[in-house]
Amino acid sequence: MSRIITLRDALREAMSEEMRRDENVLLMGEEVAQYNGAYKVSKGMLDEFGAKRVIDTPIAELGFAGIGVGAALNGLRPIVEFMTWNFAVLAFDQIVNGAAKYLHMSAGQYNCPIVFRGPSGAAGQLAQQHSQTFESWMANVPGVKVVSTTDPYDAKGLMKSAIRDDDPVCFMESEVAYADKGEVPEEEYLIPLGLADIKRYGDDVTIVSYNKMMKVAMSAAEELAKDGISAEVVDLRTIRPMDYDTIINSVKKTNRLVVVDESWPFAGVSSEISHQVQRYAFDYLDAPIVRVNAKDTSLGYSSVYVEEYLPNPKRVIEAVKQAMYV
Repeated sequence: MSRIITLRDALREAMSEEMRRDENVLLMGEEVAQYNGAYKVSKGMLDEFGAKRVIDTPIAELGFAGIGVGAALNGLRPIVEFMTWNFAVLAFDQIVNGAAKYLHMSAGQYNCPIVFRGPSGAAGQLAQQHSQTFESWMANVPGVKVVSTTDPYDAKGLMKSAIRDDDPVCFMESEVAYADKGEVPEEEYLIPLGLADIKRYGDDVTIVSYNKMMKVAMSAAEELAKDGISAEVVDLRTIRPMDYDTIINSVKKTNRLVVVDESWPFAGVSSEISHQVQRYAFDYLDAPIVRVNAKDTSLGYSSVYVEEYLPNPKRVIEAVKQAMYV
């Protein structure tokens, strides 16, 4: 049986189910307990699990991320919520120089099973320091897994897998998607990390995206269909490890690729995808790969800047027609 629930409810269900299943799982972060979470993702969890497992922290990302890493090294499975990944920059030392490396530095003796989660990317008029996308930053680090989704079904299944994973996982969400609704089964299910999903099948062009840019990609695909262009839309879901096979097999079918990526164009997720496709599917390409990224600048406060900065369906449609020479 399935029902329609929001993204925040799907994430809460995933965390709560795993906390009931395993007493070593705990949630910590700014406002996750008394306030029910900055975005109400943890609503009611303090009442159910108590203050020892749902823990309000000081506004000190470096500090509580470090406490989480230490807890993970000592047998617990912490979920560390950042109010936004923009604030998590302060905790990158704990993630990059700590969590990602302890398995290697200990010669395989110490796993670090921890989930760092929170919203990534722009969320309207929040200006330069609150509008950045960090998937490519985290995915650049060996030893860290990176998940990025705003689909409620995917989010629940991937979050449960992330909590059970023995490696550190960075779980990227979106402030503007927490109220988005989707069909989620009542029974337990898990989605393995590292598997992309084809959200729409097509024959003429492959569009690859992730997180809230999937809305942009799907909207563009619907408009393109009105012009007789059949787009296949691939949702990455996991950025690292990335499911190259699904992307490459799709390109071998459609012979064209457009990548929609909210991150900046230089050294981003779209750059990695472009490299892998030209390496393993070059002979199948009938046109150069086209990328649709955020503009290569920091995002100002003005609503005009926001509209101009982010990928949108119009830009994706133009990119597809460029790839199809129409």
